Amino acid sequence: MNTGDGAGVADENTSTSSVMQLSHEVWRRYQHLLDKSTPLVMYRWIFLAAIASVYALRVYVVEGFYIITYGLGIYILQLLIAFLSPQVDPEIQGITDGPALPTRGSEEFRPFVRRLPEFKFWHSLAKAFCIAFLLTFFSAFDVPVFWPILLFYWSALFFLTMRRQIMHMIKYKYVPFTFGKQRYGKKAAPADETNTGRP
Repeated sequence: MNTGDGAGVADENTSTSSVMQLSHEVWRRYQHLLDKSTPLVMYRWIFLAAIASVYALRVYVVEGFYIITYGLGIYILQLLIAFLSPQVDPEIQGITDGPALPTRGSEEFRPFVRRLPEFKFWHSLAKAFCIAFLLTFFSAFDVPVFWPILLFYWSALFFLTMRRQIMHMIKYKYVPFTFGKQRYGKKAAPADETNTGRP
């Protein structure tokens, strides 16, 4: 007598499982694209600049959503500080004289390791800009506010935070960038091996 109820439950279970399979397939493809984009650093950042430009154009055309932009700016500042900070903070470890070179053979020199790796920094920024862009289509988030005050407050916050971060870098003698550092490639052949001795 309850065959109709059983068929309804079975249909609901199959539709739920098909939705789960579809979401799993979408997530798998998204992860595959992320994995393929990992070595393409320059293209990833160009893509992020394009997303940020589209968001800025949207806010400029609509002339609103300044609260969302302010929240996005605070989130970007938080990510930037994590990107510039070492994974292990010397202040927490109690190191006062800065990082020391190894003095014994058992010690190992450890290079700068970020708290937030470059790929995760980029990925978090891209997600934040996409979410902020989607929020600009909902009028509930368009709170009227005098945007120059928000811009001034964010600029002051950025200046104070970056000054503190730079002082931290100077105090503990670390540089979070690898620009200009010497890179070692293939070893060149010695001159006497290439010279056959003939005049």
